[in-house]
Amino acid sequence: MRIVVQVPCLNEEETLPSVLQAIPDSIPGVDEILVLVIDDGSTDRTSEVARAHGADRVLRHTAPQGLARSFHDGVRVALEMGADILVNTDGDNQYPSESIGDLVAPIVAGEADIVVADRQVHLVEHFSRTKVFLQHLGSRVVSRVAGATIPDAASGFRAYSRESLMRLNSVTRFSYAMETIIQAGSQRLAIASVPIRTNPKTRESRLFKSTGQHVTKSAAAIIRSYIMYKPYTIFGFLAAVAAILGITPYVRYAILLYLGEQGGHLQSLLVGAVLLILAFLAGMLGIVSDLIRTNRILLEAGLEHAKRNEFERRSLGGGRLHEDHAI
Repeated sequence: MRIVVQVPCLNEEETLPSVLQAIPDSIPGVDEILVLVIDDGSTDRTSEVARAHGADRVLRHTAPQGLARSFHDGVRVALEMGADILVNTDGDNQYPSESIGDLVAPIVAGEADIVVADRQVHLVEHFSRTKVFLQHLGSRVVSRVAGATIPDAASGFRAYSRESLMRLNSVTRFSYAMETIIQAGSQRLAIASVPIRTNPKTRESRLFKSTGQHVTKSAAAIIRSYIMYKPYTIFGFLAAVAAILGITPYVRYAILLYLGEQGGHLQSLLVGAVLLILAFLAGMLGIVSDLIRTNRILLEAGLEHAKRNEFERRSLGGGRLHEDHAI
């Protein structure tokens, strides 16, 4: 069994050595551990440092593409390298590389397809109470959508089986973390979680400039995933609320008419009519979104078949290591 440890980086020449040095040399049940560094257009010596500290392969973007694209490109290269398990960590040394063995253990044992590290955010010293609350809230929402219990859905320290990589396809440009979990739930992949303790903070996050921006982007990613994989949850709710509010003025008008009161209620009837039209439109959007979801399922089946044909053939032929790619 071969593990590929993927490390997305952007100007991480100072912290990357600590990340790479802490990666274990051996893990029970694993035959080989390879390291893939994705240099997302760094302007420092990240690529040189990666090679100097034993990275088996370096994938370099000529300009920053973002974390989601780095993850996507890293998955393709890891599959080329014949990865049976892909471990994703960060180049800022937030996650303890020495815990990789614990992280992959459920996959090695055949008990899970994806394992997400639980940072136990309430124990992270630099997390404010507001951030801890929002992390817990977001994780509960994602867990509900995915049909699994993931205490820390935003964690980037995670492991994927080869089978899960064949079946998952991320499209977001912000972060793959939420989307892949929701998608994995829709694919009925087994998701597990293991607790870890993070390393001390080395720098501010580069994914977002403020907590507000993080909340906004994360909420947008969750809603988008809901619409893609469970459209009736969103549009059905909107249609039901609009229908109830739209019917209410008519019920009120009928009661007043029965009691002998007439006139003066046409405005509320107009509002009710508008709300009923909105309910109808929301229902139609739900139907259209469901048809799009069905089409996405067919496309994903085609992508899975194509990936299996491409990467199974490449893995049989072996992969070249120590090669620097520019994208």
